[in-house]
Amino acid sequence: MNKSELQDLEIKVLLETIYQRYDYDFRLYSPASIKRRIEHYLGKTDFNNISEMIPSIIYDKSFFESLFYTISIPVTEMFRDPHVFKAIRKEVVPVLKTYPFIKVWIAGCATGEEAYSLAILLKEEGLYDRCQIYATDFNDEALSKAKKGIYPIDKIRQYTENYRKSGGKNPFSNYFQSQYGSVVLDTSLKKNIVFANYNFTTDTIFGEMNLIMCRNVMIYFNKTLQNLVFKLFHESLSSKGFLCIGSKESMSFSDISGKFKQIAKEVKIFSRVD
Repeated sequence: MNKSELQDLEIKVLLETIYQRYDYDFRLYSPASIKRRIEHYLGKTDFNNISEMIPSIIYDKSFFESLFYTISIPVTEMFRDPHVFKAIRKEVVPVLKTYPFIKVWIAGCATGEEAYSLAILLKEEGLYDRCQIYATDFNDEALSKAKKGIYPIDKIRQYTENYRKSGGKNPFSNYFQSQYGSVVLDTSLKKNIVFANYNFTTDTIFGEMNLIMCRNVMIYFNKTLQNLVFKLFHESLSSKGFLCIGSKESMSFSDISGKFKQIAKEVKIFSRVD
């Protein structure tokens, strides 16, 4: 067994340890993705190899939580991929306007930027007061940051540009206040958002949603888990409900691909057809 094969074995043992000790299942994540993240974390420690971390994972919860945050936190920003939000305004919002009440699920919300972005969009379209957004993640530390709605001020220039390109209708500064090197989002954006812990590998259908957004999350899953998640989304959507996924993600291989139609050519927005 060569060095690479030994390291792959170490990772399998580490992931099995996490599952048995803490009931978080990373075993169906993309091997290449999970390997990169574990190696990145190993480089920040004094351990010589992955196996040396396993006793600390078992006996030191704070060590596990630090590793867990590294493995599970995706990259995000407000109005990320502005053309997606522009397409939502054009293709999805007109349909949502026909509903008396709107339910949205942001699956894998991380630190909350996407949930607040959609809240701003819905507010500008006159829909936020009759909307409930469920923003979920399985990382409690990320959820804690999301609930606060406080972000580094050095990111605001990028967020503002993203907002403008997404079709924003107001000065972006209307939605936050600057305080001590951070921006604090307006509290009105939080009133219809529920942040909650949710784990794709253990939890079940979420309810009849009109829109589900899960972007740049499933790229970290292997095909088996992706297929399970697509089935979960199908069962969690109302008739003709919308699903928005990441640009590098595809449902073409999944068991339910025929139950959706793509409604926006340039972006991955689909509508349930059955």
